[in-house]
Amino acid sequence: MPHSKKIRLLIADDHVTVLEGLTAIINRQPDMTVVGDAADGLAALSLWAKHRPDVALLDLRMPELDGVGTMEEIRKLDPSARVIVLTTFDTDHEITRAIKAGARAYLLKDTPREELLDCIRRVHRGEMCIPAPLVAKLAANVSSESLTGRELNVLELLARGWSNKEIGANLCISETTVKSHLRSVFGKLNVLSRTEALTVASKRGLIRL
Repeated sequence: MPHSKKIRLLIADDHVTVLEGLTAIINRQPDMTVVGDAADGLAALSLWAKHRPDVALLDLRMPELDGVGTMEEIRKLDPSARVIVLTTFDTDHEITRAIKAGARAYLLKDTPREELLDCIRRVHRGEMCIPAPLVAKLAANVSSESLTGRELNVLELLARGWSNKEIGANLCISETTVKSHLRSVFGKLNVLSRTEALTVASKRGLIRL
């Protein structure tokens, strides 16, 4: 197959073994070639601007600029850019962020090789590629009430072990307002305690414990 007809890919992952493994797998395909690989988001953005690949394969958690941030910058250069997220994180929050940022596919790193290659070809054709279990998570997230920015602020400080008084002082709001935000958070997450709220929020990817 002529080089010009191959699917040209950019890969970005901060784990060298993953980067090298993906590059080797893709370059063995007669219809694909890796035109650039990066270990952080800024390098990936620079390489994307230089090579303008057909498909970009991005990890979510990377130094300098994360996968979502990289994708947002890439899509400023080309709104039709085709990006696949390949990550170990499958929380509904992470999936939602990636899809909102314009990801055409969302795959986990334990995805079988043939499924990954098939997904690359499908995305290159202009299709979306999100596995059914992740679609279910996405649907569940969309159907549930989302937390406001201030509620997330309160939750994040709660995760640090701060008291209502300390949270109020940090956010310049009263303790009564903090309690009001917490009641709202408990209702939206369908929990009854602080500990339960933190556990559920962590599982959904809203906070990191």
